[in-house]
Amino acid sequence: MLPAITFIFSRVGCDSAVRQCLQSGIKLTTTEERAEIRSTALRYTQNLDEEDLGVLGFDDWLSALERGLAAHHAGLLPSFKGCVEDLFQRGLVKAVFATETLALGINMPAKTVVLEKLMKWNGEAHLPITPGEYTQLTGRAGRRGIDIEGNAVVQWSPTVDSATAAGLASTRTYPLRSSFTPTYNMAINLIGRFGRERARGSLESSFAQFQADRAVVGLTKQIRKNALAILNFEAEARCHLGNYVEYATLRREIKETEVLLSKRQAKKGFDPKQRAHLESDLVTLRKSMRAHACHGCTDRETHSRIAERADRLIRENEGLQKRVENRTHVIAKTFDRVCDVLTELNYIQGEKTLPQGQILAKIYTESDLLLAEAIRTDLLEHLSAPELLSVVSSMIFEARSQETLAPRIPSGNVQSALSEVVKLWSYLEDLESRHNVATQKEPDFGFCWISFRWANGHSLQSVLKGSDLSVGDFVRSTKQLIDLLNQIAVASESLRPKCKEAIKKIDRGVVAYFAGDV
Repeated sequence: MLPAITFIFSRVGCDSAVRQCLQSGIKLTTTEERAEIRSTALRYTQNLDEEDLGVLGFDDWLSALERGLAAHHAGLLPSFKGCVEDLFQRGLVKAVFATETLALGINMPAKTVVLEKLMKWNGEAHLPITPGEYTQLTGRAGRRGIDIEGNAVVQWSPTVDSATAAGLASTRTYPLRSSFTPTYNMAINLIGRFGRERARGSLESSFAQFQADRAVVGLTKQIRKNALAILNFEAEARCHLGNYVEYATLRREIKETEVLLSKRQAKKGFDPKQRAHLESDLVTLRKSMRAHACHGCTDRETHSRIAERADRLIRENEGLQKRVENRTHVIAKTFDRVCDVLTELNYIQGEKTLPQGQILAKIYTESDLLLAEAIRTDLLEHLSAPELLSVVSSMIFEARSQETLAPRIPSGNVQSALSEVVKLWSYLEDLESRHNVATQKEPDFGFCWISFRWANGHSLQSVLKGSDLSVGDFVRSTKQLIDLLNQIAVASESLRPKCKEAIKKIDRGVVAYFAGDV
C-alpha cells in the first residue's frame, strides 16, 4: 500500500499524525535510505541559520523524515515542502500527511491515497467534499509505469455511509462555476485601454455572464410553460356572467387584507390611522366583490378553484421574471456599479480615466481601492520605511482564525496611520453600500507588529514569539508584502525610495533565501 498520502483537512491534524507515528515507533526506512534522506535534508537547508533551524523544529522534522514520515501543508517553510516532495518522488519518504493543497499542481503520485474524512471546513462551515474534489484528491493514487492500479481509501466514520463514498467515486461530470467579478483595478485598466462602453461589452462575453445567461434560458422556458397553463386555466374559469379571474383577484385581495389586519391588531401600539385605512380598504373590496357580475354565478366555487391555480402561476411568473432581470447582464451591471463608485471618487469621468486613476491602475490587490485612496490622500507620506510596511500590511494580511484579543500594533505614527486607514475604509464601505458594490475586506492588523519588528532587525524567534503564525505563513505574508511594496513603488514616485528601503529591510534571512518561491 506504500507510498501513501493521507489527506487531513487541517495543518494541526497533519502535524499531530506525524507525532503519533513517531510516538508509536513506526520506522519505514532502511539504514541506507536514512542516510540518503539526511543528506538530502541537509542540502535543502544548508543556507539557513542554526538559530532559525531551531525555530523551525528542524531536529523533529528530520527525525520524522528519516523514519519515512512527513507532513506537507502551507504552514511549512518552502524548503521543507520541497524536500518532502523530492524524497517522496524518489520513494524515500513512504507516508505523507497532507492538506488538500498538495493535490493542486504538485507532482507527488502515490500507490495509495487515504481520506481521513469526507467533510472539510470551507472557512465558514464544515461541508461535504464535492465529487470534483474527491477525484482531485484520489487522482494521486497509482504511479504511472509502476502500479497496475492505485488504492483510494476512505476512513470509516459513523456519519458517512458507503453509498455516499460510492456516489463521490462514481460521479464523472464536474460543472465549472465562475466566481469572476469586476474589480476596481480591472475596471480602471479596461476603461483606460478600451473606453467604458467597449469594456462593458467585453465583460458581457465573459464565462460568468455565459453561465448566468444559460440559467436565464431555463427560467424563461418555465415562464412560457406557466403562461400557457395560465391561459388554459383562464379559459376553464371563464364565466358567462363576466371576467372570473378579475373576481378571483378581488377575493384574494380581501383575504390578504383580512390577514394583514388581524396581524396588525395583534401587535401592541397598532396605529389607529393604519387600522382605519385597512378597514376602509376591506369595505371597498367587499363592496366591489358583491357588485361584481360573477358574484351570483352558480358555479362560483368551481371557477374559483381554477382561478386560484391561475393566480398562483401568475405570482410564480412574477418571481421568475425578477430572477431573469437579476441575472440578465449581471456582470455588466456589476461593472456599472463599480464605475459609479470610481466616478464619485473622481477616478473616471464618462469614457475616460482621470490622472488619479493611474495610481489605482497599478495596484493589484484585494484592497486596491483602499490602498489607492491612502496613496492619493498622502496618508502614507510621513511614515518611515518600517512604519510604511507595517501600515500597508493591514491591507494584504488575513488571519487564519479570529483573534480573541486585539493584535498588538506599533505606537506613534503607525497607530495614528492605521486609525486613518480604518476611517478611510469605513467611508469607502458606506460608498460601496450606497452603490450596491461588495465591500473591500476590513484592514487586518495581525501582521503589523510582526512585520515592523522584522524590518527593524529582530530575529525570527523574537518576531514569532507569542504569535500563532507559522514560519511558512510568515514567509508567505512577507513575500506578499514585498510584492505590494513593489506595486506602490511603481504607483507613487514620492513613496518609491521608502518602498525600496522597506523591501531591503524585510527581504532577509528565511525570506531572502526563498524569494523565488511563490
